Amino acid sequence: MPIAKLDSAFCTTATCPEGKDKIDYYDETLAGLILTVQQTGRKTLSLRYRDEHNRQRQYKLGNFPDISFDKAKREALKVRSRVVVGENPAEERHVTRRIPTIAELAERYLEYARSYKRSADIDARYLKHHLIPRFGKMHLDEVTQTEVVEWLDSKVRGDGYAQATVNRWHVILSHMYRLAKHWGVPGSERNPLQGVPQKPCNNEIERFLTSEEAGRLQAAVEASANTQLKYIVALLLLTGCRKRELLDAKWEEFQLDRQMWRIPMQRAKTSKTRHVPLSKAAMEVLAQVPRFEGCPYVVPNPETLKPFWSVYHCWDKARKAAGLPDVRMHDLRHSAASNLVNSGQSLYVVGTILGHAQTKTTARYAHLASETLLAAANAAADHMGTDWARTAS
Repeated sequence: MPIAKLDSAFCTTATCPEGKDKIDYYDETLAGLILTVQQTGRKTLSLRYRDEHNRQRQYKLGNFPDISFDKAKREALKVRSRVVVGENPAEERHVTRRIPTIAELAERYLEYARSYKRSADIDARYLKHHLIPRFGKMHLDEVTQTEVVEWLDSKVRGDGYAQATVNRWHVILSHMYRLAKHWGVPGSERNPLQGVPQKPCNNEIERFLTSEEAGRLQAAVEASANTQLKYIVALLLLTGCRKRELLDAKWEEFQLDRQMWRIPMQRAKTSKTRHVPLSKAAMEVLAQVPRFEGCPYVVPNPETLKPFWSVYHCWDKARKAAGLPDVRMHDLRHSAASNLVNSGQSLYVVGTILGHAQTKTTARYAHLASETLLAAANAAADHMGTDWARTAS
């Protein structure tokens, strides 16, 4: 353990003896300050100390002459003072170096999300195309609340994204930090979106098909090159189910003798299996749906006998042919709800059939119920046959 008076001149001339890979020179004035000289000629200045568990630790100050001896010694004094008050600079540096980037955390998050989350693929697209391009190279402890909030706001004001979409990015990033903290990932102690509320969307689109529009749409889907589209659209309108619930549906889920469709919890957006009653019209459509040998799916792609990943292009062509370019496929579900309410059904019944997890979702159709009640009140007044509004003479 050679001891020397370390200074710039010594560091410049120090060499590693023949037959050794390296040698450590200890400073005679500052305890723990060492110069390591390797056989290759590389020289490193470090500070050795004992941590709170009496284990020897080494804190690298820098390579000489990339860092001057005087600067290295000043840094060593600062590190030594931190050790005296119980800190562990080497461990802190080790932890800092283990802090992952947002892109690295995203990989672990998606692997976890795919084990339980039906919308994990949507999260993957949002991460790939939006969050990672902006924050992917940043380490968790580098992301600040200000820059995240300003970026989210700019995507609405400047780039024209819907607030609901931007709120989804907000949720994903915040949830990633919460999971990272739960997993004990370094750098996740501070969530940049903690306490930041999502901005209201005010973008609920209510589009209901009229009888005349439904007739035009029916003609268009029947003329579609996709022979399954007419069954898909009809069943979406008649059951009020979600698109993915139907595209992934299997015949084994249908109890045709009881006129009931059992949607498994894994596909229903609820915490339990959902049971959808099948009307006489829905039963008639199901009776016409072609069945393919060895295929368990109700409306599969006839070429692959697997569920359609997307039917957007044939749907888009059909809705435009029907003169309904603004009608989304999800509006078929809204139309089903509208038909239920306007037929006099309660919001509780509507929510149960459509599988709403929250009553506030069904409440958006309350105005339709009011219109139904008003029509009933007017019909009752007309039936009375007395003009009570006649002014007294």
